[in-house]
Amino acid sequence: MGSRGSSAGDPKVLIARQSGFTDYNRIGLFDPATKQNLKNRRALVRDEAGVISTGELVVKDLGPQVAWRTVFVIEYFGPILFHALIPLVRPYIYRIPPFAYKSAAETPMTQVQWILFALFHLHFLKREYETVFVHKFSANTMPARNIVRNSAFYWVMAGLLCALDVYAPGNLSAREELVGLDYVGLGLFAVGESCNWIVHQHLASLRKPGGTEKGIPNCIGSNLVTSPNYMFEVMAWVGVILISRSWAVVLFICTGVIYMRSWSRGKEKALRKEFGDRYKKKRYTMLPGLI
Repeated sequence: MGSRGSSAGDPKVLIARQSGFTDYNRIGLFDPATKQNLKNRRALVRDEAGVISTGELVVKDLGPQVAWRTVFVIEYFGPILFHALIPLVRPYIYRIPPFAYKSAAETPMTQVQWILFALFHLHFLKREYETVFVHKFSANTMPARNIVRNSAFYWVMAGLLCALDVYAPGNLSAREELVGLDYVGLGLFAVGESCNWIVHQHLASLRKPGGTEKGIPNCIGSNLVTSPNYMFEVMAWVGVILISRSWAVVLFICTGVIYMRSWSRGKEKALRKEFGDRYKKKRYTMLPGLI
């Protein structure tokens, strides 16, 4: 199966070859003591405590896999698709009650709705760019069966529900004039997206190409929370909420906060474990004073 000096990634290639699998990523290596997946591709198998104590390595077939980068591209494509499609089909879907569509001349898309159209696309096109060119993933793949579950959140909530509500005639976002609250929302969106971009660039710089190592974040917002990228993400979406006054956007980001809270707490735990006293512990992981 390879020498004791092999990394966690090497045995996967050998086992896949012997098992007749063309994709070694479907091979899972697990610590026999903790039952945890050995995800660090560059870690030496001989250094894993459970492997040392038992002299064994648990191997499982994880099933067909899909690249994490592909998963994210598909996830973010859903909102882009729906926010392009719904404005095109407004004459057909908003004729039914309780909507008040009359005609393209009488109930056109308003200035505020077009602004929201631009903001949604800017956000998710930025996400797509970062997925392809910026992010470095600690794991190569995930089980292909999970792609529908993972994509549903973005396709249904950020895509279908938000688009149906935001572009509806007679909605709170169906306004021509911008007021003070709208400008505050635009400011929050601009700052949130810009700072989120800066944090993502910094996080990518902490990991070498193909690596799985962690680094201690030291960038804008990292003195306040563990995951400043999530903090700025929420800031941007609060901006969208102020402009849209949409229940669907509120539902989307509140659901997203539940996920981000779990991820940020997991990151704080991992940083404390890996870096010990070198890492300055954070009380809040994503929203100062709240989470």
